[in-house]
Amino acid sequence: MPWIQLRVSTTEEKAEQVSDMLMGWGAQAVSFIDAQDTPIYEPMPGEVIYWTNTVVVGLFDAEHPMDKVLKQLEQVSFFKGQPDYKLEQLEDKDWEREWMDNFHPIKFGQRLWVCPSWREIPDPTAVNVMLDPGLAFGTGTHPTTALCMQWLDAVIQPEQTVVDFGCGSGILGIAALKLGAKRVIGVDIDPQAIEASLANAKRNNVEGQIELYLPKDQPADFKADVVVANILAGPLAELKHVISAYVKSGGKLALSGILASQAQSVIDAYSDEFSFEPIAVQDEWVRLSANKQR
Repeated sequence: MPWIQLRVSTTEEKAEQVSDMLMGWGAQAVSFIDAQDTPIYEPMPGEVIYWTNTVVVGLFDAEHPMDKVLKQLEQVSFFKGQPDYKLEQLEDKDWEREWMDNFHPIKFGQRLWVCPSWREIPDPTAVNVMLDPGLAFGTGTHPTTALCMQWLDAVIQPEQTVVDFGCGSGILGIAALKLGAKRVIGVDIDPQAIEASLANAKRNNVEGQIELYLPKDQPADFKADVVVANILAGPLAELKHVISAYVKSGGKLALSGILASQAQSVIDAYSDEFSFEPIAVQDEWVRLSANKQR
């Protein structure tokens, strides 16, 4: 089915209003992109963050009366009669197949792969996590997730216990179990993440070894051999006492979701209890790994 795409440049304050207007004028879908390639990091559940210069993209059926849409757009008062827009005819193609073709199996470390369900497993003898892109954060494509997966591949030993703090899709906890861990506790503030983690655990046949909790229900006295927290630098520092309490004496900790410029502040927050190893870096992101001293 052919489509027409209308791209409207606007401000952070007006982006949602423009989105609502495009939907009201017949858009089948609306998305937001950054006009200046400014990074925005993972929002809190239910929070929507727009860029200072946002492009609102409306997708319309090719038969839709776009002349009427453009006339309505030009009458919007805050554009002052001169909206900045671009109208594009999109190629008629199978967009679902196009989307699926963008995802491939990814290898982490020496033995760990993440494979979409529609792709052939490259190495059946490897440790393969079956995971499809979905709503929850964490499919292995983001550098913070990749850094944690590489670390797990290197450190997980058979029969260990693991805490995945900020579990998202469950990818890190599931990988730990497939690598040989015996039990994982997953914690996330988003109920949707809990659902996604359970679904992915079932897909990988490890649902009997993973326990998933919202923060209000998380176990208070559990001590793990390995703790991984892939969230953001601010929450990592603020929740230091909660996260560090999960690590048993002599246990291992990985912290990610941290920009290189933020690394030292997170190290400072944990340095009273942990001895840090060299920082791992991918693009602008880092992973901190440490051993608990007491």
